[in-house]
Amino acid sequence: MYNRKLLHIIENELPKQKVTLLLGARRVGKTELLQTIYKKIGSKCLWLNGEDANVNQLLEDRTIANYKRILQGINLLIIDEAQFIADMGRKAKLMIDEIKPLHIILTGSSAFDVAKLGEPLVGRTITHNLFSLAQIEIQDQENILQTKQHLEERLIYGSYPEVVTADTLQQKKQYLLELINTYLLKDILAFENIRNPEKLKQLLQLLAYQIGSEVSLDELGRNLGLSKNTVERYLDLLSKVFIIYKRGGFSRNLRKEIVKSHRWYFNDVGVRNAIINNFSPLALRQDVGQLWENYILAERIKYNSYLQNTVNSFFWRTYDQQEIDLIEEKDGGIAAFEMKWKETKTKTPTAFAKAYTESSFMIINSNNYLDWIAPNF
Repeated sequence: MYNRKLLHIIENELPKQKVTLLLGARRVGKTELLQTIYKKIGSKCLWLNGEDANVNQLLEDRTIANYKRILQGINLLIIDEAQFIADMGRKAKLMIDEIKPLHIILTGSSAFDVAKLGEPLVGRTITHNLFSLAQIEIQDQENILQTKQHLEERLIYGSYPEVVTADTLQQKKQYLLELINTYLLKDILAFENIRNPEKLKQLLQLLAYQIGSEVSLDELGRNLGLSKNTVERYLDLLSKVFIIYKRGGFSRNLRKEIVKSHRWYFNDVGVRNAIINNFSPLALRQDVGQLWENYILAERIKYNSYLQNTVNSFFWRTYDQQEIDLIEEKDGGIAAFEMKWKETKTKTPTAFAKAYTESSFMIINSNNYLDWIAPNF
């Protein structure tokens, strides 16, 4: 098992009288991570599965007496897939307020679960997101030569745990195709009234070809035969189940800067390739630049999240086509990054350099990227 960076963070928080919400797409390894904690804690930990009807019945009586009986001698309660338990937020609130010492971990596979579980728990929660394997997690089990050798494979198949550990490329492909058809859209179809699920896949396919470009909701709607509002709703749903995420434009009121549009990226580039069913090697592809941008930006999100770096992230573009892939804003400082698969000499765009004289600028390519997403190598 890979050493997940969240493991130590969560372990250090267990003495707190809090409820941890552990969120992430299906199959990224939430259950496996918590099983590691469960084995370490032993008899003082109670593990429940929210999809088990008996668990629902066990917790149905929302009384202090019932929960004290269930949690006698227990310091840690883990409920996997907690969103399936009716009124779980209020039940967890009663437990954490009345039973001490106690820490509760609830897992969910979508941002729907935050709304269901988190609202009654305001002021009592710690929220963490688990992603597919990050390079800073993988590097513990491979040397730098192996990492370089596996880079092309990760641009094509991504970093889901079962993909990384699969023995053959065919097994990786089959897993990803099953993942998108069986798991990733499950929460949307379960909790939302989607009349035509196929439209969701078609929308994802359109987004897959527009990595690194601003997306027009009107254009997407025309291509899909949907209203702009429906497209917007579908994008929101797909982001809430951690398949895609959006990035807005950066501006500090420079007149020519674009700020109202968004770019959309996939949380895992392997899922992106599975959506369009393209697992061709890089030498045969026309979208290597898009793959590189999507992959490296996703890795940067993981890196910042696991190191608990609080940054605001944007793209930057002007109406006269000057652009930068990523702007990170932290503590008032600005850092700009451009993603290039091959090493090239690229200057800071003139308009950006003039407007933000105190900012830094860096090219992230296949030669220096590890310094940016896994600097301990």
